[in-house]
Order: sequence, then structure tokens, then C-alpha cells
Amino acid sequence: MIVDHGHVVGNASRAAIISNRRITGLSAAVIAELVAEVGALWHERHQAKLASRPRKRAVGAGAKHQLVFVDRLLATLVHLRHATTHDVLASWFGVDRSTITRAIGEVRPLLAERGCTISTGVRLRTLAEVIDHIGASGKTGIIDGTEIRVRRPAAGRKDRDKFISGKSKQNAVKAMVVTDGDGRMLFCSPTQHGSCADITHARQLGLVRLLEGGPAAEILADAGYQGLGAQTGGRVVTPPHRKFKKNAPEWYEEMYERQRKAHSSRRIRVEHGIAHLKNWRALARHLGRREHISDTVQAVAGLLSHQQTADLMPARQV
Repeated sequence: MIVDHGHVVGNASRAAIISNRRITGLSAAVIAELVAEVGALWHERHQAKLASRPRKRAVGAGAKHQLVFVDRLLATLVHLRHATTHDVLASWFGVDRSTITRAIGEVRPLLAERGCTISTGVRLRTLAEVIDHIGASGKTGIIDGTEIRVRRPAAGRKDRDKFISGKSKQNAVKAMVVTDGDGRMLFCSPTQHGSCADITHARQLGLVRLLEGGPAAEILADAGYQGLGAQTGGRVVTPPHRKFKKNAPEWYEEMYERQRKAHSSRRIRVEHGIAHLKNWRALARHLGRREHISDTVQAVAGLLSHQQTADLMPARQV
């Protein structure tokens, strides 16, 4: 446990945040694990940062932190879960707004680096690890793209139109989500401009290359990924192509609808996984700086998967 001196939020408030899962979206047991794991990493990086520059005073001298690490983590979790503004968090924790901004800026990347938890001590951090896991476990993976609304870039920026989504006609970024057949989060990619097609994003992430020469894995996808099946030896399964564009025979319409609905019923779990992701209000609409959105979405995916794994172990629940 890291001992840090300075101002801290009252014990009663901290206990309320930790004990009420509705505030952070996480159980007390998961928060305790985060404090032990991320706290050690934060302290290590903070000490390395202090030692990396010329100093007139010894490391540890000077002003102390106004927030202990536990409160830094809790402030970040509340911000991600409810999109609480830094001003409100500063008032709650009794510190200046800049302190909260700095704390979130330090903790959020550490959460994003953790990856998705699939069992105790086992994390998936890259798409290659996810494909290997799906192939080794024999389970079905499901992929889909999700959009997150962002603020419109300032007038005059050369890449302003890249954020306009062809689907929603709004300024957005998109990420590719991978879940298993039960809807458990396995991977969430860094974000791409909203104008990027789902299939293009998948190719840029290396999905075709990983599946083409990788394990025999079944990946379900929607019509936005049609074409990947032929490129991956049938490993990506998409809805059936419509062979008749007009005047289709009645028997074909019935067969097509039956196949389409059967495919949709198998891949619906990824929609449930995305819905759980969007329950974290920071992803409902991102109002902060766009360069932070990739860390935000990957941090939330990692936290969600950690809690999903913990929920499968009733003995650990508090």
C-alpha cells in the first residue's frame, strides 16, 4: 500500500464511493485490486519522472501531493463512469481543478494500458493476443464498430471533415470492439476518424493478416465487414449476400430472411457488450480533447472486462 501525505477526501465520502457500485461501476474488491496494481505503477513512474531531470533538492523534498493515490483513482473512475466535470470533482475532493485534471491525466493512461481481463492474472492487450485466445479456446469472437460523438474541430482545420460519420452524419470517432459469444469484452481498439469505414479500420488494425495466417477462429461480423470472409479463408462470417436485388422469388426471400436472422441472433451479444461500454457516460459523448479519447475508451473497456471477470467469481464479490 502506497502511503501518500497531504489533503485527502473525507473517509466517509471515500467509503461511500467505494461501497456503492453505482458511483464507479466497480465493486469494492475490483477497486482494491486497482489500487494495488495501478498504484504501484503510478508511484514507480512518478519517481522516475522526478529522477529524470536536474534537481536542486532531493527527490521527495518540496510540496506534497494534495491527493493520495486512492483519491486520484476514485476521481478518475467517477469521471469515466458519469462524465463528471473536473470542477465538480475538485469541489467534492476539496482541491483545485488543476489537481483533478492532472490526476486524471496521469491515471487514465495507466488504466488504458492494462488491457482486457479474461481470468485472474490473464490480460489481452493486443488484437493478436485476442485472435490467439479465440483460436486456442475454440470460442466464437464477435466484432463490431461503435461510434462516439466528439466536438467538431475548429473551422479552418484541414482534417475537419474526417470526423463526419457517413452513418450518423455527426462528428464522431469510432473504435472496433471484440467480444466473445457471451458478450464479454475482449478488446477495444484505439479510435479512428468517424469517416473511416468499419472494414477499413479492421484492415488497418491487421485483422486480415492475423486471421489469414493465424489459428482457425470463427469471427462473426455484420454487413459492414463483407469481403473479409474471402480474405481470411472464411474465418470472418458475415450475413449472406443478397443475390436478387429486385423481383426475388418468394422462396428466396424466406430463405434469405431466415439466414439473416440466424446470423443476427448469434452476433447480438456484441451489441450488448457495446451497450455496457456506453453505460460509462464518458463514452456516450466525449466533450474533452479528442487526443484523449483512445485512452478513455480503452481504459473503460479494461475496467468493464475486469468487473465482468470478477462477477463470474461470486466468492470475490463484496
